[in-house]
Amino acid sequence: MNNILPVIILVFWSFNVLNVHGQSKIIKEIKDFQKQQDEEFADPAESPLTKEDLAKFTGHDFYPIDTSFYIKAKFVRTENEQPFQMKTTTNRLPVYVKYGEAHFTLSGKKFVLSIFQNQELMKKRKYRDYLFLPFTDLTNGFETYGGGRYLGLSIPKGDEIIIDFNKAYNPYCAYNHRYSCPLVPKENHLEIEIKAGVMLESNY
Repeated sequence: MNNILPVIILVFWSFNVLNVHGQSKIIKEIKDFQKQQDEEFADPAESPLTKEDLAKFTGHDFYPIDTSFYIKAKFVRTENEQPFQMKTTTNRLPVYVKYGEAHFTLSGKKFVLSIFQNQELMKKRKYRDYLFLPFTDLTNGFETYGGGRYLGLSIPKGDEIIIDFNKAYNPYCAYNHRYSCPLVPKENHLEIEIKAGVMLESNY
């Protein structure tokens, strides 16, 4: 019995160290994402903002980082999907394919989100593994952009895919009407508040 107790304590300590390390890594990645977003929007060569809005831009409004919105979802590859023209805020109709589904539980509720792949973008080496996840939720129009938000993902190697809503960002057309942005498919509505990622920015 005396020998077992130190082992239990060691295992418990090791688990907590790993857990803290994992949390720190996730938080760092989110902070890096936020920094990248702010730098991109502050750069006149990359920013989607108008000259007037760029002049007063001081950074995005983000929800406080919440790792409960870092989801390890089950990934289901959907085979033999047919390409389709995704509707946008303009007459542009980019071609996408439904690549798979993310199945997960959040706040005790089960959800399924469709994940897409842009058929033109995938031809570029940089975006060969890029997947697109647009979604809406109950914060839209109140605390977040009314048209929903986007997540950029990578093709997973197995049957698990990470969905970190802390990295949810607005489409460019939330800031400037000259952009054409994909509309979120109705199937990707979440009947829950996703209080993570970029918030509604009333200045734009």
